[in-house]
Amino acid sequence: MPNYITILDFIILPFLLLIVYGVAYRYRDKKYPLKYKHPYRKYFIPALTLKITGAILIGLIYQYYYKGGDTFNFFRHSQIINSALPDSFIKWVNLLFRVPNETSLGYYEYIRYLTWYNDPSSYMVSSIAAFISIFFGTTYLPTAIIFALLSFSGSWAMFRAFAGIYPTFIRQLAIAILYLPSVIIWGSGIFKDTLCLASLGWLTHSVFQIMVKRNFSPLNIMTTIISLYLTYMIKPYILMAFIPALLIWILFIYTRNIRNTAIKIIINLSFLFLTGFVTFYAINSLGEKYLGKYSMENITKTAEVTRGWISYASGDEGSAYDLGEAKSAAQMFTKLPLAVNVTLFRPYLWESRKIIVLLSAIEAFVFLFLTLKVLYVVGVKKVWQTIAKDPTIQFCLIFTIIFAFAVGITSYNFGALSRYKIPCLPFYALSILLIYYKNVSAKRPLLKLIGI
Repeated sequence: MPNYITILDFIILPFLLLIVYGVAYRYRDKKYPLKYKHPYRKYFIPALTLKITGAILIGLIYQYYYKGGDTFNFFRHSQIINSALPDSFIKWVNLLFRVPNETSLGYYEYIRYLTWYNDPSSYMVSSIAAFISIFFGTTYLPTAIIFALLSFSGSWAMFRAFAGIYPTFIRQLAIAILYLPSVIIWGSGIFKDTLCLASLGWLTHSVFQIMVKRNFSPLNIMTTIISLYLTYMIKPYILMAFIPALLIWILFIYTRNIRNTAIKIIINLSFLFLTGFVTFYAINSLGEKYLGKYSMENITKTAEVTRGWISYASGDEGSAYDLGEAKSAAQMFTKLPLAVNVTLFRPYLWESRKIIVLLSAIEAFVFLFLTLKVLYVVGVKKVWQTIAKDPTIQFCLIFTIIFAFAVGITSYNFGALSRYKIPCLPFYALSILLIYYKNVSAKRPLLKLIGI
């Protein structure tokens, strides 16, 4: 296993951090001034620091504990792309944008080592890493820091969007969106998930600005387009869960003030039917080429193949889980409660036989405990009423359930699942905290919720 983290990383890193924090403090003081006691101010630098720490920590874990993994595969591709720059700037640009093929004159010597060259989603991550790393001598840790900054920018944008809706729940929003451990760890390094978190955050913010605030600025429109494109290119199945939830969110925001109940019901049901039809058609149209294992024709097959392979390969190593057979679409959808459960609340503490799995199990246990505590303290009836009255909570839960089902039914490995599930965790945490604090005092300490 080559050392992708070298002494050069640790030489460049302090200078980069000095610049990052210099800009960050300046931005914070300008946008969230102390003299006005801006409510966002105290969360900005800690949240940024956690993201940077997560990027460094996950790099060190992959280098010295796992001794390899996806993050270094992405980085290795970026090294190969950047190795073309001394030869020709044009070659570098063409490889960056995946223009040539193996038979193109002068490119075979690079493309033969790019095992993800025919996988556009993975290659895009490597291309972005290559472009960023060229400014840092193609070193891993500085590149990972920039990925962390991108992820932080998306999380902060989403935080600001929801804070505009719930100005009295700033602390709760910060906990749900900025401070979740697995999101910090797995959403900060050189991963697909890091870029998807950034895109989802900015997409939520820009759509909120356009559709709710009626702010049709070119910047918001451009941000929406870029976020959609980036998510679509890297993990298009996220949009299959996110866009229906987003459309329903916008619909319910616009219709909740309609006084005529009959008209409201007709509009909502018509739009829900249309959204469901369009989503189903889109999934069928995109198919295997764009959705891969999450396409309608592949998801059942993927679930069964993955289940069989993980069962064979993992054995009792502490990473595998099994939801039972799902050989047809109908059988697969009966697994929805189990799949959502495994994504949000497993591994259970007694299922963890590795340190990494144990950390994921602790967080899953906290989610399960909070869910049960909210149901007990608030009551099932009030929980349902709170959800029914709040379009934002509905949006968060719809996205969470669809996404949790998709990744839970196809992963069958707790290690992989701990990464795949992070896009939905802030939305679920937000739902739980909002349901709780909308029924108790917003000033009540979080420790009271977790029973301390």
